[in-house]
Amino acid sequence: MSNEARADAGWVTWPNLVTAIRLALLPVFLWLLFSTDHRAVAAWLLAFLGATDWIDGHLARRLHQVSNVGKVLDPVADRLLVMVGLLAVAAASGVPWWFALATLAREIIVSVLTLVLAALGAARIDVLWWGKVSTFALMTTFPLFLLTTNPHHAPLTQWQEVCRDACWVIGVAGLGLAWVVLFGYVKPAIAALRTGRRGRRIL
Repeated sequence: MSNEARADAGWVTWPNLVTAIRLALLPVFLWLLFSTDHRAVAAWLLAFLGATDWIDGHLARRLHQVSNVGKVLDPVADRLLVMVGLLAVAAASGVPWWFALATLAREIIVSVLTLVLAALGAARIDVLWWGKVSTFALMTTFPLFLLTTNPHHAPLTQWQEVCRDACWVIGVAGLGLAWVVLFGYVKPAIAALRTGRRGRRIL
């Protein structure tokens, strides 16, 4: 048995359960935001969903439950959470569409490149740590943007104005870092493609 097979904890793990819960609660977030008046509850739920990205990674390392399924499922959940979150917040007038579309464009590029590399037989690429940081920064800003906007364009309170200024600092930094990290995947992608093709030739 290979080292990779021995290291695979299987699909029934606590980290994978956390990731599955994250995906299952996305429709609940959308329902709260667009079908109820509980805008703040939706914002806090989105914040919780963003935090689970760090929780499942911590559990995987702490409990030695790293799995091949999780290595695929976790990045997919990340991409889906960011895309759904930013589009929903923009649709709810929580953030300008230019910010949402700039973030969405980056996520689409990552998703397309991932599919292309997989089709070309590339080996799996580990998520870069700075990529996690940029995702965390963006997923921090989306709930805060919701909390610092009011339905029907009602005036903001003082704490909302201060918090919204902080949102822009974190959000712009996270978005800029996300684009920088995108180019940081070029070298690992080339190496993964070579490794995958070499493995196919051996087989």
